[in-house]
Amino acid sequence: MILCCVGCTLIALVPLLLITTQLVQRGWEAFTPALFTALPRPVGESGGGMANAFVGSGLILLLAAGIGIPLGIGGGLFLAHTRSTRLAAWVRFAADLQSGTPSIVTGIFVYALCVTTLGHFSGLAGGIALGLIMIPLVLRTTEEMLRLVPREVREGAIALGIPYWRVMCSVVLRAARSGIVTGILLSLARIAGETAPLLFTTLGNPNWSFDPLQPLAALPLQIFTYAISPFAAWQRQAWAGALALIGFVLLLNLGTRICFRTSSSAGDKP
Repeated sequence: MILCCVGCTLIALVPLLLITTQLVQRGWEAFTPALFTALPRPVGESGGGMANAFVGSGLILLLAAGIGIPLGIGGGLFLAHTRSTRLAAWVRFAADLQSGTPSIVTGIFVYALCVTTLGHFSGLAGGIALGLIMIPLVLRTTEEMLRLVPREVREGAIALGIPYWRVMCSVVLRAARSGIVTGILLSLARIAGETAPLLFTTLGNPNWSFDPLQPLAALPLQIFTYAISPFAAWQRQAWAGALALIGFVLLLNLGTRICFRTSSSAGDKP
């Protein structure tokens, strides 16, 4: 039985190892400092990079975090406070449903809501689309982490005469902060590589742009454009961009593990 489980685990790891090997082999050649500092070059010119895509992705992730984190944490507080009410059950069901909704559907929804209203694509629309994907992940993680906080901690703080809102913000959230940060990092890793919603909202930009109300470049869009192009130089940069994206997700996962380890260590202390 143990050998069977070990064999299944190794088979499950094979695709990940093959993908990582391919990324390193094909992307390492174009993984140069220019990839992070130079703008894309026109077709036929060698060199260039994806600097505008890295900056654009960073801005879009900041916008998504500004939308998804406060709404997700607020919803998690509501569910943890009113866990057995009918409204809480419906909110929980809606969050689970939204978590399983394909990201392209979210992109089409934001396209109809924002792009058609503003009359053009924008980084703000991309941030809203990714923020909507973040909300259920942060919300459910926050609720689960708040449930792990012992009731005695909350009751003791209330017995000291501290207002309930301050108990929730200064005591309960503080006790669960490492787990909540873990959920936030995982949700950022989840949306960092999303391409479908950005095709309907941000569209991309070949130049420098820092205006969220205008189309912004994004790393997943740039990888998609370069990967399906017939030019070998662009395809090499697409592999290098994918390698950089995987590295970013790896760093977020390492940060998540560090936060989780910190949370476990803090939970072991009296």
